Amino acid sequence: MAPVSVSWIFRVQGFCIGSAGRSFPKGPERQDEMPGLETAPFLRHFPGMSDTSNPNFDPNPPRRNFYGRRHGKTLRQSQKGYLSEDLGDLRPRGITVQDNPGRNPIVPQAIFGDDRPLWLEVGFGGGEHMVHMAARYPDIGIIGCEPFINGVAMLLGKIRAAGVSNVSVHPGDARDLMDVLPDASIERAFLMYPDPWPKARHHRRRFVTPEHLLPLARVMKAGGIFRVASDIPDYIRQTREEVPPAGFEAIGDTDQPWEDWISTRYEQKALREGRAPHYVTFRRL
Repeated sequence: MAPVSVSWIFRVQGFCIGSAGRSFPKGPERQDEMPGLETAPFLRHFPGMSDTSNPNFDPNPPRRNFYGRRHGKTLRQSQKGYLSEDLGDLRPRGITVQDNPGRNPIVPQAIFGDDRPLWLEVGFGGGEHMVHMAARYPDIGIIGCEPFINGVAMLLGKIRAAGVSNVSVHPGDARDLMDVLPDASIERAFLMYPDPWPKARHHRRRFVTPEHLLPLARVMKAGGIFRVASDIPDYIRQTREEVPPAGFEAIGDTDQPWEDWISTRYEQKALREGRAPHYVTFRRL
């Protein structure tokens, strides 16, 4: 695959909106405030994505609110290499509006080339948990969604170091993936230390709202497990209230981590700052 300019990766994130990652400094809050992709030669480097010469290219895709930033500190040269060399092969096809303007359901088995169980991590941050789970459960395939490009670069480095091959990376909004996943295609989902959006007027931005939970319930199999970890008591409160009506039952609610848990950098920060982690488990009805 030809090298990709990281600056164009930053621009394509105009369509990678929404995240369950941690809170970010203030930035543009709507997709329509960001540069468009009308002149994005970057797209030619990714099979299935296209520039305006393609008749299926949609310069005005459906708009969703974007909260947070897509990139942070300047990437190290090694991280730029991960993005240009690895991301294209790990990215699932048919997820973005440019890939799939008709929003047609994808074939989940095509992601890993077989019918292994599929897990989903929403907002994987730096990727510690995702890579840990992939290494511990090599017979499953785990898809991670994260629009923060620095986090994507960190994950790619961890994938290389761990040598795992059962990971797929969507550098964008989890809703875009859930739009095109068939019903009952995901067996397990993870929401690890999501952006807390502490102000009351911002609680609707949290992942644990019907806008996100109903699509998640649709794509999860009956009996599938949904795990949520947070150090924010009010986030846990909202999780307890909002998740069951979307089609789940609570089967675990504790301050003790799961047996296969790995403490992430966000959890370590919470512990240093005196906040207590909490772990909630749901089953899809």
